[in-house]
Amino acid sequence: MKKVFPDARAALADRLKDGMLIMAGGFGLCGIPESLILAIRDSGVKSLTLVSNNAGVDGKGLGILLETKQVKKMISSYVGENKTFAQQYLAKELEIEFNPQGTLAERIRAGGAGIPAFFTRTGAGTLIAEGKEQREFDGDLFVMERGIVADLSIVHAWKGDTEGNLVYRKTARNFNPMMATASKFTVAEVENLVEPGQIDPDHIITPGVYVKRIIHVPNAPKHIEQRTVRKRA
Repeated sequence: MKKVFPDARAALADRLKDGMLIMAGGFGLCGIPESLILAIRDSGVKSLTLVSNNAGVDGKGLGILLETKQVKKMISSYVGENKTFAQQYLAKELEIEFNPQGTLAERIRAGGAGIPAFFTRTGAGTLIAEGKEQREFDGDLFVMERGIVADLSIVHAWKGDTEGNLVYRKTARNFNPMMATASKFTVAEVENLVEPGQIDPDHIITPGVYVKRIIHVPNAPKHIEQRTVRKRA
């Protein structure tokens, strides 16, 4: 099966529909699948539920989809860098499901591992636990969290081969590997595309069995979320 597609639009053309649950990898603006995000915007699909650690910033990352009001709900850990997000939430135009960061990561990992639910102490006895099952283990209270399985995962890798084996680099390794396993269909954009056998098997982080389609993005932009410079003397 040919996995390499000419561009993001072609890779997603027959996979997008209104009301989908989509996972988008990355941490802040590092390791985000921006080419695939732009293709989702251009497709015009709407009422999306997005799973991401954060909501991008205004005009970048998932902020692009918020600006076009294609997002119905965000399942996230941190959204503090996006004014558009705040405006839509306060206007009741956007739903939000906040998760502690470790809980969100484990919900995604569990979904990829076929684990429907798990218990964690994080959030037990707080607002986070409202409406969820809580149970006592060894004298401590735990809250049950559900695993997440998406309709589509979009991820960004530093290197990949044409069979879909992926390698991530540094901070971009956050959320991308687990999201690649936790959906019915994973599409990856890779900065360096090589032939099978050119990646040391010991360096592969996501095996190609999880990846259905690949696009090559050799000049992927590297945005800086907050630029901080030293004052001149």
